[in-house]
Amino acid sequence: MRGRRGEALALALLTVSAAGLGVVQPRLARDVAAVRERDEVFALPPAEQLRAMTFGYRHAAADLIWAKMLVEHGLHWQEKRKLKALPSYIDAIIALEPDHPVLYQFVDTLIVFQPGAPTPDDARLARGYLERGTRERPYDAEIWLHYGQYLAYLAPSLLTDNAEIERWRTDGARALMHAVELGADADRSLAASTILTKSGERKATIEHLRRAYALTDDHETRRQIALKLERLNAGTDAADAVARVESEWQTRYPFLSRGTMLLIGPHRTPDACAGPHQEAKSGCPRDWTDATRDAR
Repeated sequence: MRGRRGEALALALLTVSAAGLGVVQPRLARDVAAVRERDEVFALPPAEQLRAMTFGYRHAAADLIWAKMLVEHGLHWQEKRKLKALPSYIDAIIALEPDHPVLYQFVDTLIVFQPGAPTPDDARLARGYLERGTRERPYDAEIWLHYGQYLAYLAPSLLTDNAEIERWRTDGARALMHAVELGADADRSLAASTILTKSGERKATIEHLRRAYALTDDHETRRQIALKLERLNAGTDAADAVARVESEWQTRYPFLSRGTMLLIGPHRTPDACAGPHQEAKSGCPRDWTDATRDAR
């Protein structure tokens, strides 16, 4: 008899417990989900302490944070939530490895392409990080090219002020030109020159196109640049300068690469360069600028 009463009591307790869980659990689940959506937890210390915590393994730690950031970015995309702690992750990577090459190639994409419409503040934040990349890697043509493309093509669609849009496009064109001078494809100059011409910067456009003409070996690119210069009434100075350089290359240094020949500089004869004030003599060029100027 007592055993049956115990079984009945246990069954009653189980029933009450199950009913209680059915009532309480959904409410608790909603509360937990709401807290997770409101609050972003970034568990890393400030930059100085973070560098000390790596015990010298800064590059490895930066790669770990980069991987963690990508995972969090993907999870937030899946949950359709913006990763509010993203700048903290980026700042941590920069604190450990300021010239992290992959970061500056994708930082604008990570910031701008998140759930929800991007804002002008997002565009400015991405530009700030890309500018940091050009300072940390000043001779990296790919970083400058990416920075210029962002300013000239992507970012203007995120801004609302027309004056700011034009400034960003002009800055982007200058960055593209600098990227070409650092080694990027010279055909990037054509689009950049169009932007600068529309901005009224004819002199800067001509100077850059002349440099780009001298830097490229592609005949079609040279033809396109020459047409641009002709439309700007810039004469044939660029073609004449390149002809002067390549003539000396083929005549005196055909066994060297073009880049090595440019590093050696123009030929100088002892007779022409003898005596005081030799740098002022037309037959004694100090560099290729002087040599091509004499050829005009």
